[in-house]
Amino acid sequence: MLAKDIIRRIRKLEIRTRKVVSDMLAGQYHSVFKGRGMAFSEVRQYQPGDEIRIIDWNVTARMNEAYVKVFTEERELTVMLLVDVSASKEFGSRERSKSEVAAEVAAQIAFSAIANNDRVGLILFSDQVEKVVPPRKGRTHVMRLVSDILTFQPKGKGTDIAAGLTYLSRLARRKTVTFLISDFLADGYEPPLRLVGRKHDLVPVVIVDPLEQEFPRLGLVEMEDPETGERFVVDTSDPLVRGRFARAMQARREERLRLFKKLELDHVELSTGDDHAMALVRFFRARSRRMAA
Repeated sequence: MLAKDIIRRIRKLEIRTRKVVSDMLAGQYHSVFKGRGMAFSEVRQYQPGDEIRIIDWNVTARMNEAYVKVFTEERELTVMLLVDVSASKEFGSRERSKSEVAAEVAAQIAFSAIANNDRVGLILFSDQVEKVVPPRKGRTHVMRLVSDILTFQPKGKGTDIAAGLTYLSRLARRKTVTFLISDFLADGYEPPLRLVGRKHDLVPVVIVDPLEQEFPRLGLVEMEDPETGERFVVDTSDPLVRGRFARAMQARREERLRLFKKLELDHVELSTGDDHAMALVRFFRARSRRMAA
């Protein structure tokens, strides 16, 4: 892809994303992801209704009238985008591929984070960790992250979610908010998912495509596995073939949902045909309600 085309795509994505963030996402993001705790800010005079436990007795003794401590939230968070760049992410039967959806969702999250003065970092993985960008603030930094997601050419083609999670657990010593963006067409990631979920605020973002759920009736079709290069002919009109495929994909999805539920991980599932911003808003609202319950 030409450099001008890349710049045009990034700027178009920025314009679309920044509007979505300012209109819908930034406030939702702030209400859902809390800071590390409360820090002392100042003292003020006691007012009826203030709790006795927040009275500053030292200041009260000096001033001969009651003063209370005022606390503010330590807001600054570290957000990590853990993004799958394996070959299967290039698939897409709608206007955008799964990789393009991943870039757009990552951009929406990243701009929401910097709108709240949080830091954002990036880990790209395939069947290995491909690239790491340390967390920083600012628009220029976020644009670099978006560019990396859109244009990075990975060495590996397979998907090893466990490798990305394991690297994150070693890299991030303090608690982070981590968005794991992948199509989750992989196995063997439960142990590191559990480990990262305990230490960090982990949100799996599952990107799917309608054609991965059910074959269209197109007769004999030659297909290629993008991760292994294996080619095979499938009779997409055969009801037995279609049924086996649909059941296998549904079983994989149900297994994934059971795992997220067992590990108590809030997750969001996006289709390449979805309005991704509204899907994130619905997720943030649902999570906010659960946290308030």
